[in-house]
Amino acid sequence: MKNQIIAIPLEGGILCSHFGHCEHFAILEIKDGAIISEKLVTPPAHEPGLYPAWIAEMGVTDVIAGGMGQKAIELFNQQKINAFVGAPSKPAKQLVSDFIANKLNLTANYCNHDENGTCTH
Repeated sequence: MKNQIIAIPLEGGILCSHFGHCEHFAILEIKDGAIISEKLVTPPAHEPGLYPAWIAEMGVTDVIAGGMGQKAIELFNQQKINAFVGAPSKPAKQLVSDFIANKLNLTANYCNHDENGTCTH
């Protein structure tokens, strides 16, 4: 079975509620139900539609996020990346541990952008 690689947007060390405005991404690799590696990467400047392709280049299979627009979810799906939206604000390792244990509580937290690109949760 192929290893899972999970990307999580972070702000101040915990899940960033707005996907496109994070400081870093935690990239965690999972093998046989355990975290085998973890690294932080700094994203490029935010441009609509850029992050899904950029994250796909790292072999990411899944994204765990707080708020994310439907268009972003579709772009991740086009890259064959699963998007899990509505995760609680926790550190990346805790989110992935919950995810592995099937205990990650997700809520519908879609981010809708108005004509100015402002997020209206």
